[in-house]
Amino acid sequence: MIHETVPRYGGVAIVLHWLIALLIATNFILVWTAEDLPEAQQMQQIALHKSVGISVLILSVIRILWRIAHRPPPLQRSLQPWERVLARAVHTLFYVAMIGIPLAGWAMVSARGPVSVFGLFSMPALPVPTTKAAGDTFFGIHENLATLFLVLAGIHVLGALKHQFLDRDGTLGRMIPFLGRPRV
Repeated sequence: MIHETVPRYGGVAIVLHWLIALLIATNFILVWTAEDLPEAQQMQQIALHKSVGISVLILSVIRILWRIAHRPPPLQRSLQPWERVLARAVHTLFYVAMIGIPLAGWAMVSARGPVSVFGLFSMPALPVPTTKAAGDTFFGIHENLATLFLVLAGIHVLGALKHQFLDRDGTLGRMIPFLGRPRV
């Protein structure tokens, strides 16, 4: 069998992928651990959660623009049709969640005014209804998209591990440079 080198993602796409993943993981940890803190510390942690969320939103928009301007490498030819459909669906829903989660969170807190981002600058309040019902709706969207994101992350990681260790097609090398270029 002749092996063909499969191109990997470019450096900018790789950095954005891992930076956004790290920030999202940090945000889940921040919100999960905030519940057990005294109120003053809880408020500080939630403020950090908001800053990280706005950062995810900004970086996700940059990532989408980068992806439009720089085509990603094609999916490996060894993928089954169902794997191609699942990969595209998961990636599309990731982008929806990476934009939707911070937007819903931002909308949820807009009744209280601008959102400070690490004390460096403020994002203005969004022009959304400021009623309790609207806040509850935005909270529900924020929470449901976050749950969807966790499910997608599980599918994404399991799929990558399947390809790396069961199929041995080197898929992880497309996004992890030190693994070397994947081959099919």
